Amino acid sequence: MENLVETARAMLPLFDIPFTDCEITQHGNGHINDTFLLTPAKGKPVILQRVSPVAFHHPEYVMSNMLSVTRTLRTVIEQRGGDPDREALTVIPLKSGESFAVSKDGSAWRMTAFIDHTVSRDLPDSPEMFGESGHAFGRFQHDLSDFPADTLYETIPHFHDTPSRLNAFREAVEKDVCSRLSGCQELVDLYLARAGRAGLLTDALARGEIPLRVTHNDTKLNNVLLDAESFKALCVIDLDTVMPGLSAYDFGDAIRFGASTAVEDETDPEKIHFSFPMFSAFAQGYLAETGSLFTPAEVDSLAVGAWMMTYECGMRFLTDYLSGDVYFHVAHDRHNLDRAWNQMLLLQDMERYQDEMLACVRTLAAQ
Repeated sequence: MENLVETARAMLPLFDIPFTDCEITQHGNGHINDTFLLTPAKGKPVILQRVSPVAFHHPEYVMSNMLSVTRTLRTVIEQRGGDPDREALTVIPLKSGESFAVSKDGSAWRMTAFIDHTVSRDLPDSPEMFGESGHAFGRFQHDLSDFPADTLYETIPHFHDTPSRLNAFREAVEKDVCSRLSGCQELVDLYLARAGRAGLLTDALARGEIPLRVTHNDTKLNNVLLDAESFKALCVIDLDTVMPGLSAYDFGDAIRFGASTAVEDETDPEKIHFSFPMFSAFAQGYLAETGSLFTPAEVDSLAVGAWMMTYECGMRFLTDYLSGDVYFHVAHDRHNLDRAWNQMLLLQDMERYQDEMLACVRTLAAQ
């Protein structure tokens, strides 16, 4: 981390900011990018991020999507009387006018304005807070409903293509490059036993039953900034994976993260459960913003998405574990394995509520 801080400081003269001397501290707890808060003695703080070269092979695609989407969001927010500087990200360009810089090691670095008087949470303190994130991601979906999704780059090809993720998982199991399979065969079998459902959403898209939309694709609660006083949802952040996708992906990943009673790497099985009240709260907020956009088939897909994203994410953690922890940040050798078990326990509990989840989204969409 010390070397990254030194690199971050070396990048500062390239950006169009009125300072180069500042305090640099690690910010947030994301699994993928490296994020720093830059606090000058005078002036406003900014966020500087190193975009993961492992996750994103084409940072120019990431930044093209980010600029296109934030321009649209800022216009829509201003038209409805909002504050685009607080309700949308502001990309700070280089002095050259480019949107990102490249360090000596080939990593891409980008800068955004820091939005003050905000907080974020890894897990919701209440159903009301989770409902606020539902409103945030629902507004994000609604505000971009006229944006041509097919003009965006796929920053990570086949990101939420669950059949593709399943193929990668099977390949990792077959290769077992780190000789870890023997220690997790039971968990591998649990994921493979559910492989028959992996194509439910991609097949529905191929048949034209549900539409392609602009999606965020990483709708964790901590990617929503909340007003520090009112705790009302303010701004959706972390736009690296904005690309063409399905509403079920965004809805489902939010549920996977926020309707769990434990953090992703909790290892005590007694603490890991699916919270239907949290599911209902998020669905109410999300569908209040998007219900008028969705067909009945798309509404039904939301309940499937909750199951699918939990299954897919757990499978991705296990794939990374078998492959030697090359994608997600880990704190210890079993970290990805713990995450994969966590997601399977959540999935098993979630499966008991499939009928209730479907009835819930249908009722809310009809209101």
